[in-house]
Amino acid sequence: MAAGGKTRLYRQYAALPYTVRDGELLVLLVTSRETGRWVIPKGWPEKNMKGSEVAAQEAFEEAGLIGEVARRPFATFQYYKRFSETKRKHCRVEVFLFAVHLELEDWPERAERRREWMTPSKAATCVAEAGLIDLLLDLKLDPA
Repeated sequence: MAAGGKTRLYRQYAALPYTVRDGELLVLLVTSRETGRWVIPKGWPEKNMKGSEVAAQEAFEEAGLIGEVARRPFATFQYYKRFSETKRKHCRVEVFLFAVHLELEDWPERAERRREWMTPSKAATCVAEAGLIDLLLDLKLDPA
């Protein structure tokens, strides 16, 4: 707990990779390294990097994606990042849309993760964080 009885919020930045195939909006999820749960690529702030740059870097490292990241966050959500049975951090995630242009066959965390394209409604059934579920269920992009 922080001063005043409030829980400290730790910031993270995430990419929401998307593409449109045959007129259908798809998003890409990756599995987490620790538990194999479906998540979106995200990471901690890095010195001398904007949030959008961190999001793009995580999309590359975790999913082998190259594309165009939005400059401003599209949405935010909160969740508890678990480090162990007793240690966790309350995180606020700024989510940046990431238009995927290229999927690499090999990438830094390929041996540790799986990736899969799915509709936002299907993705919402795969993730655990309530705020991310809501974000995916409400996701509507102008494909133009």
